[in-house]
Amino acid sequence: MQGEAASSPGRRRGRDGGGSKVVGGAADATAVEEADIALSAEITAARHHPAVRALGTFGELGDQPPLFGLCAGIVAAGALRRDSRIAAAGAMMLLSFGAATAIKAVLKRSVSRTRPHVLLDEGRYEVRPLGPDAGPWHSFPSGHTAGSVAAARALARVVPEAALPAYAAAAVVAAAQLPTARHFASDVVAGAAIGVAAEALARRGVRLALAVAARRAGG
Repeated sequence: MQGEAASSPGRRRGRDGGGSKVVGGAADATAVEEADIALSAEITAARHHPAVRALGTFGELGDQPPLFGLCAGIVAAGALRRDSRIAAAGAMMLLSFGAATAIKAVLKRSVSRTRPHVLLDEGRYEVRPLGPDAGPWHSFPSGHTAGSVAAARALARVVPEAALPAYAAAAVVAAAQLPTARHFASDVVAGAAIGVAAEALARRGVRLALAVAARRAGG
């Protein structure tokens, strides 16, 4: 692995005795990466503390299976209660979440970046275009953040009174990625941006579909 990393294009940061160095295709890490690494070193110091572990458990609600279940559950609840607004909110959450998932999947496969825990546990940090498609290399972007923000925005847009708890939950999910060493700060920022864009794309897609359907019905 070490020899492969040294000969592959990309950036690699590893410990050498008491210090650190950057080797590979770039002379040094970017300013954003250096800031990410420095912040991660500070914020993950207590990552094994029970409170941080509990925060991490809540953060897992932003993973694909539970988030999909939440969105689908809201659709089902709206249908059972014959509440079209709640059902529509759940449907928009599903569409927005799906768009966010698709976008982050493409980016994770395109940019392979090791997670903070790899640097903490192994003393290794690497970024490669089209690198290994494996969990430890999927730091960028934060999919949990992307999906949570997309779903929260979709819910808040249809049910404004749910905006505060929805955004608060998404914020906690996003924040949980940092002290648990799952993501760097820029991964979380990118995930949030993806969530915002995904909800906007889903909303525009629905509007276009409804407009086309209306034209066909009238014509």
